[in-house]
Amino acid sequence: MAAETVTDMKGNIVKMDMSYSDTCDKQIPECIELAKSGSLLEALESLMALEKLTRTAADMFSTSRILVAILQMCFFNNNFELLNEQIINLTKKRGQLKQSVTKMVQEACTYVDQIDSKVERIKLIDTIRTVTAGKIYLELERARVTRKLSELKEAEGNISEAASILQELQVETYGSMERQEKVEFILEQMRLCLAKRDFIRTQIICKKINTKFFDDNKEQALKLKYYQLMIELCHNDSQYLSICKHYHAVYNTPCILEDSLKKKEALRNVVLYVLLSPFDNEQADFLARLSEDVNLEAIPLYKQMLKNFTTKELIQWSKFQQLYEHDLCVGTLENPVTGVFDRNTDSGNNRWNELKKRVVEHNIRVMEKYYSRITMLRMSELLDLTIKESERFISDLVTSKTIFAKIDRPAGIVVFKPPKDAADTLNEWSRDISGLMDLLNKTTHLITKEQMVHQLLN
Repeated sequence: MAAETVTDMKGNIVKMDMSYSDTCDKQIPECIELAKSGSLLEALESLMALEKLTRTAADMFSTSRILVAILQMCFFNNNFELLNEQIINLTKKRGQLKQSVTKMVQEACTYVDQIDSKVERIKLIDTIRTVTAGKIYLELERARVTRKLSELKEAEGNISEAASILQELQVETYGSMERQEKVEFILEQMRLCLAKRDFIRTQIICKKINTKFFDDNKEQALKLKYYQLMIELCHNDSQYLSICKHYHAVYNTPCILEDSLKKKEALRNVVLYVLLSPFDNEQADFLARLSEDVNLEAIPLYKQMLKNFTTKELIQWSKFQQLYEHDLCVGTLENPVTGVFDRNTDSGNNRWNELKKRVVEHNIRVMEKYYSRITMLRMSELLDLTIKESERFISDLVTSKTIFAKIDRPAGIVVFKPPKDAADTLNEWSRDISGLMDLLNKTTHLITKEQMVHQLLN
């Protein structure tokens, strides 16, 4: 054994044996054999005495071997009650080394999946969670056994408790955990929160993941799982543009682009949800960029539908419905149904009504481009709506500041051009007069030039 010189209380230099490696090599196998023969308590007592010596001597390597051996003897003798007791007692020993406790807890974590009894498994997990509470150097082990406990609770059907258990972990602050594992934990937290329909907490948790983590495309499975959860979350609030962006991120994943069926399905969803999104600058920009995607050639029906909304022409709803309703709601072999407009569900019917609303809003924006004023009767005929419904749609667009319009109900006229104030009128008149004078001066100059040339020739 190696020795280290230390000074005692009287100042005398003495030698202390600091390594018990040889002793452990001899005594641990003997104790294991003794435990196998049925004398577990006697074997533990022998190792406890040796553990005290190694712990006092700060021999981390030997202490770790002894602690692991104690757990192994208890486990292989199926004495799980004694196993839990030893884990707690050994952790509480005065001056116990952190590295040794870490080795012991890591060994205990390997036993969780090997125990057949669910009750004993949960007891062991609770013991590990107890001894690791508040210990930063054991945060990784605590997180892993906590996830296993959450899985057990979920298997029992207790989704709420499983979510609450996993939410205790703030894995984004763990320095010892790999980034990939952190993302896996956060995704699991999101999934459980969605399962118990806690959408507000899910919205908070999802912000812990930086989407730049998926940019290198090394973790494509995690990327797809994340965006699938985000799509489910956005469906709750009908955030169609956000859903469209999430599907677009799925569509741009290499493993999706390599699969023609999955690529078409993702692109179909991108097209449908961008059309369902309310009109604004962001939606219009996304619509314009999407219409230039060359992969739309593979789904001509959706390309044509996209073209209807990018062209400044009126869309007749009855004709639109006749062309696209069967493919979108029922599906064909060439255009499988996406489930977005499932008419057997309330959400599918609501989305179909939203699509009709987007068609009407598109038509009103087109009219605003071409008309300065139009009668309500003519407008209702073009929109294929009643006058009352037309008024409601115009009011909604004016409220959202998408268009400018004023309705003169007694006269039955809609005015799309805002009135000009006196300053604007004067500035426009001044510009026109200035342009007229410039044109007159230029014309006078050209006439004078022609006269001078004519005089010289004569």
